[in-house]
Amino acid sequence: MEIKVEKINAFTREIKVNLAWEECRNDFQLTAKKFGKKVRIPGFRPGKIPMKVLMNKFLPNIEAEFIEEGVNKYYRQVLEQEKLVPVNKAEVKDVHFHFEGDFTFKAAFEIEPELVLPKMKKNCLKVQKTEYISDDIDIDNVIEEMRRSRIEVKTVEDGAKEGHFLIVDLQKLDQSGLPIIGEKFEKRFLQIGADPFSEDNKPKLIGLKPGDTAQVELPDAKDNGPGKYELSVINVEKQVLPEVNEEFIKTVEPKATDESNFREIIKSKVDDSYARRTNESFERQLADSMIEYVSPEFAPAMVDSYLDHIIEEAKTQEKEQDLDEDKIRGSYRPIAERNMKWYLVRRAIINSQDNIAVSKDDVEKEIEKLLERSPDHAKEIKKYYKKPSNRQRIEDDLLEKKVLDYLTEFAKIKDVKVHTKVLREEAAKEGE
Repeated sequence: MEIKVEKINAFTREIKVNLAWEECRNDFQLTAKKFGKKVRIPGFRPGKIPMKVLMNKFLPNIEAEFIEEGVNKYYRQVLEQEKLVPVNKAEVKDVHFHFEGDFTFKAAFEIEPELVLPKMKKNCLKVQKTEYISDDIDIDNVIEEMRRSRIEVKTVEDGAKEGHFLIVDLQKLDQSGLPIIGEKFEKRFLQIGADPFSEDNKPKLIGLKPGDTAQVELPDAKDNGPGKYELSVINVEKQVLPEVNEEFIKTVEPKATDESNFREIIKSKVDDSYARRTNESFERQLADSMIEYVSPEFAPAMVDSYLDHIIEEAKTQEKEQDLDEDKIRGSYRPIAERNMKWYLVRRAIINSQDNIAVSKDDVEKEIEKLLERSPDHAKEIKKYYKKPSNRQRIEDDLLEKKVLDYLTEFAKIKDVKVHTKVLREEAAKEGE
């Protein structure tokens, strides 16, 4: 078998295969025998048709079947011999074969490109590391979230006020004030003062009690304007935030000794959260800087496969089959391309550095750390990490950290301090 492998680019290969008749004669005869067992000719028992009769009557069919089987067989043989691993289905072309003649074909496919890393130099990677400086408002906001997560709902007996919540039935009315059949909405939850129950509607709701009714006007997209509704009150409720007292503090943070210590603990958690944000951003920038420095090529088929996986996951999570796949591919393609570049760069670094490796002991130590941090969930953690795929995640995370630690040696880091007040102001502007 004559084989020629042509390198089209960093990730595309085309193989040209030529087999002389003597090399593929036996395979052709096997195909002809199998074909003879499938056809029926009057006067002959199944599988007992003489080869001469079979060839005279069905030669084009046998040739076609042999071509299909032969391309698959010889293509796999070439890949194994040349140590090539395609990442997509090959495009087969220029197939030529006739009985007692040579068998030739071409196959083009993509592979994972071999990446040669450039020489790493000091300060060749430019990265910014942002330190966030928290303040008392951050602490107040966390405590407020804690209070809101423990809101107590109480029934109001003496009439609704602004900010109270009403549980109501809404009945749409026609222009004469009569109920429209089929336009009743039961047990709706609304807050007095919040749109659309503000402005003109708000005074109509103040003072309402269970059993009371009121007429309100609400936006109606169907009629392109306001619609009249009769509102029947089922219940009036108010939400009561717990006071920040000793009982509350002991409930949410048992280790706190008093309110001052409570705020110190909250500040520590806030700072830890911002530190994780700092680290995640730094590592992302470090990886992106390395991608830019290397500028790796990737096989488009690898990105397409990545996007196929995302779509399948979306279908599983959403339990829908009618997703806009083109929209998903368009939205996630830049992410997929970036991740594919980082995968190739990361793999090249690991292969080039003997000291970047993770052992079974490293994985076990990491699991032990998780157990120490969450002793109350030890049973669940041990069960979770018995699964090989979950242990593999730890190994991948540890490898990633070692790669990033290695790249840090070549990074020029610009330290920047940002007060969290700036973040809140930016978030407020975006909200507007």
